[in-house]
Amino acid sequence: TLGKSAGLNGVVCSALEAGEIKQQFGADFMTVTPGIRPKFASTDDQRRIVTPAEAKLIGVDAMVIGRPITKASDPLWALNEIVNEIS
Repeated sequence: TLGKSAGLNGVVCSALEAGEIKQQFGADFMTVTPGIRPKFASTDDQRRIVTPAEAKLIGVDAMVIGRPITKASDPLWALNEIVNEIS
């Protein structure tokens, strides 16, 4: 609420709150979500995670997917798996 009233175009939030944020502030209020973990990846230190496919269904605008790609033995494979999961 503070971000919206301050004139921000969106927020960084858990994907678990993104749907509620969209309902409250409209579809054009952007949600950027860390803690996205594809099915093949470990959760690492993230506790409140969703898969890329789940995030897409929720309506997340931008997914932050770092370690599952950068720590993969084959980052291009990991990226392609994520794209396939979202598709």
